[in-house]
Amino acid sequence: MVIHYSNPLRFLCFFFLLILILNLNHKSVFGEDNSEVLDACNEDLTTFLPVPFGNISTNLGCHRIWNTFILRFSQDEKHVVNIILSAEYTNGWVGIGFSKDGTMVGSSAMVGWISKLGRAVIKQYYLRGYSKSEVIPNKGELPLTNIPPAIVVYGAKIYLAFQLKFDDRLSEQPIILAFGSATPVHSKLSKHDDKTTIRFDFSRGIDQAASSQNATAIKPPNIEKMKRSHGALALIGWGVMLPAGTMVARHYRHWVRKWYYLHTLIQLVGFLIGLAAIVSGKVLYDRAHINFAAHRGIGIFVFVLTILQVLAFFVLPDKDSKIRRYWNWYHHWFGRLILVMGVVNIGIGSCGEDGDCSFGRISFPILIIVYLACTILEIVSCFGAHSRKHVEDISDPTVEVNQF
Repeated sequence: MVIHYSNPLRFLCFFFLLILILNLNHKSVFGEDNSEVLDACNEDLTTFLPVPFGNISTNLGCHRIWNTFILRFSQDEKHVVNIILSAEYTNGWVGIGFSKDGTMVGSSAMVGWISKLGRAVIKQYYLRGYSKSEVIPNKGELPLTNIPPAIVVYGAKIYLAFQLKFDDRLSEQPIILAFGSATPVHSKLSKHDDKTTIRFDFSRGIDQAASSQNATAIKPPNIEKMKRSHGALALIGWGVMLPAGTMVARHYRHWVRKWYYLHTLIQLVGFLIGLAAIVSGKVLYDRAHINFAAHRGIGIFVFVLTILQVLAFFVLPDKDSKIRRYWNWYHHWFGRLILVMGVVNIGIGSCGEDGDCSFGRISFPILIIVYLACTILEIVSCFGAHSRKHVEDISDPTVEVNQF
């Protein structure tokens, strides 16, 4: 039996190097300045907003920060910040949240809407988690002053106004913006139709005349895009490539040695894509703090099994070795376990921690096609083996053939 020890040692060194890279801090890459002064910034707020928000005429910054969302703000020497958020409105709710790290969990938000009875409502919410029960009304950590928050619908826009008092000057701050088309019932918010997170610097661009040049709205990484990338990598690596490599080894051994090299190449590519899925998953976990324990645990389990499969390649015994059959047993059954658990985890992850199964509309048909093809190959292989055995039995002179 020949076992090469140097190769697995090199692989282990490479693997631990990857783990060290995964634990490095990832810097955010932000977009370009997208703020500008709109004609809407020249609206006369005194005609419809209550005091003191309607009387703020000087030192009022005004910026379009996302879609139709316009943010007006002022900050004085006592660190009192007036916030006026406006957006186009027909129904549903509009919200602005203050986050500590750019993520939803743990942030506090001001949300406003017009009820079905025509009553204007504005409340503070504490975003403890992603489910409806974890979005808690009348709670939060925003330092609101004694000035009552205000909400007004004027023309085709809704205006949310509130005042905050900070211990220090408010500077760069992650802000969450979102809206939903369903009107809240009993202060329970429906799932947002769209949302984004920006990083806004309240210490710059206070002067209205200079706001278009000095204020900066910086977008952090798109969490939804990162989720889709993570899902696509896992789907391609563990949902397509690994099953394809397995089918080559199982049904195309008549290609002499070619099947072995093709099987190894496909599995290696699948492993590298799966590794990229793990890397993107860890980055997503670090940045979004998504607590998806089942998906994360199964993913780590599958990745560890995949590492063991790769290591097994470097300690492949000779064909004549007594332990070769045990190696084959281990390789085959661990491979099957990886395929099964990989598909299960892709299915779990396709619906996300918030129950959004939009990615499943892509992943489920692809998985069905791949495993339907695997099933057809298995059936063809079984019938082919049965036919070959029948032909061999007929051609063997030692086997009696019933002529009748």
